[in-house]
Amino acid sequence: MGLTVSHVWEAVGTGDWPWPDIGKAGLANVVVDSRLASEGSLFVALPGERTDGHLFVGDAFARGARLALVQRDVDEPVPALCVTKKPDARFRVQLPLCLLVDDTLVALQSLAKYWRAQHMGCRVVGITGSVGKTTTKELVAGVLGQHFETVKSEGNYNNEIGLPLTMLRLHHGVEWVVQEMGMYALGEIAHLASIARPEIGVVTNVGPTHMERLGSIEHIAQAKAELVRALPPDGMAVLNGDDERVRAMAELTPAERTLCYGLERHNDLWADEIESYGLEGLNLRVHFKGQTVYMRLPILGRHSVYGVLAASAVGLSVGLEWEQIISGLRDERARVRLLVVPGVKGSIILDDTYNASPDSTTAALNLLGELDGPKVAVLGDMLELGGYEVEGHRLVGRRAAQVVDLLVGVGERGRLIADEALAAGMSNLNVRSVASNEEVIDVLHELLPEGAIVLVKGSRGMAMEQIVSAMASGD
Repeated sequence: MGLTVSHVWEAVGTGDWPWPDIGKAGLANVVVDSRLASEGSLFVALPGERTDGHLFVGDAFARGARLALVQRDVDEPVPALCVTKKPDARFRVQLPLCLLVDDTLVALQSLAKYWRAQHMGCRVVGITGSVGKTTTKELVAGVLGQHFETVKSEGNYNNEIGLPLTMLRLHHGVEWVVQEMGMYALGEIAHLASIARPEIGVVTNVGPTHMERLGSIEHIAQAKAELVRALPPDGMAVLNGDDERVRAMAELTPAERTLCYGLERHNDLWADEIESYGLEGLNLRVHFKGQTVYMRLPILGRHSVYGVLAASAVGLSVGLEWEQIISGLRDERARVRLLVVPGVKGSIILDDTYNASPDSTTAALNLLGELDGPKVAVLGDMLELGGYEVEGHRLVGRRAAQVVDLLVGVGERGRLIADEALAAGMSNLNVRSVASNEEVIDVLHELLPEGAIVLVKGSRGMAMEQIVSAMASGD
């Protein structure tokens, strides 16, 4: 990757590195999980709520790590240098080696900021929003990857740990990084942007996700707007123009260019004639500056059109042709989170267990409604909604009553979904409320119709992938 021991010292240490031969030693990658360490790794020991990375420094070295950042002494016979003290060249240093810092998370972020500054020829797309960040990230990366060497944030690497790890994957030849940016509090996206230095900022929407932490929808909009406020004057804000709070961010960014997308005609880039073919994908017509483009894409659900438009906007902004954009949108590597899994009794399981909010769950129910066959929804608690918790779950319950033949609510908040579906007219023969994933599995084995389409969705903390695993056919 080009990162060396002396680079790390320059980013987090004091004074010059006095051992040039060792300083040239390369670091193959940067990890915070010792199980991912390999020959030549840099291991960053982060303290956490469940465990402490300092307990696994030895394991990282045993797997081949060359360097470790620590913030306290560890029980390993490995020399340690304190970065706040000027190193004594007379000291005999060898690898593997520990560098003692005041705070390993701050050191990781400082290293990422330093490494990003060494690769200013690379450009960054930052993506934030309450719903649709991951889908949009995958589609944007698919589009840019048609013409440029592109790196994207993997999995849930969208926070104060994950973003620095993505930036530390930069190497000579990378032209674009597509980075999802999440947040739990005001100021976090601004901090992430100070590390990544995005040139393009995409905001998908503003919704009640994280209301519990931020207190109001206005604060959520303020937090999301930190991305567009961080853009440079020659940058570009790509905004969901159908969301009035996002559209208003055009007035907040120093970027000279903005592009609004959506389904309404007032947007710069807009779509109509959307036809969903269920699991076969969808058709749509896209309009931009007098051009009309027809697309047939293997993407599930009408709600995914917003991600398609955002990715198209990014592609157009960097000079790609429509043929390249459409090819990128069709790229199987640009897959969205929802997975289609064959299930027992000839069922099809829509595995959308990554996370949940009222908006994303309603969108998933809308997709379910577009499919043929008996419709079953297994819906769990949606967390961190704060004062919107009751209304958000009731909203989902009302929509479920319009779509599904069998509803299973999971957890304390899932009961709100079930109760609201009953209030909206669903028969109590077709609604169940259970406390655990194990009970869901029992209910499905008993009541699941042959050939059903089963949506499984809930917040990450509900671990509802257990249900998918238990109900998968194994074919």
